[in-house]
Amino acid sequence: MKSLLQQLKERRLALGLKQKDMMLRIGVSRQQYQHLESKGNPRLNTLELIAKGLNSELMLIPTEKLSMVEAILKNDQLKHGEFLSSPLKNKDDKRNEESTLANDPWKNLLGKDE
Repeated sequence: MKSLLQQLKERRLALGLKQKDMMLRIGVSRQQYQHLESKGNPRLNTLELIAKGLNSELMLIPTEKLSMVEAILKNDQLKHGEFLSSPLKNKDDKRNEESTLANDPWKNLLGKDE
């Protein structure tokens, strides 16, 4: 599994953002963000802020569910061609994403939904 810092960098790149763009999104300089992404040891509140700036959520995933979560994420990425397309999505891509969300692939993943 990739380190959290690697995942942050990949997410930023997938969104088509540069390190300097994070200043406007989370209020840290490019140098501060570069340090965090490369070898930092950020606090939890900093990680939460970065996740929000990357349109993401931090989540603890039970080890026994990790392979299921990874499979869902990989399948979703393949469906949307995220490995092959540019970070800018057109209207059809957005509709497909909304449709996938409507199907709720996460339902019952961590147990019974109430």
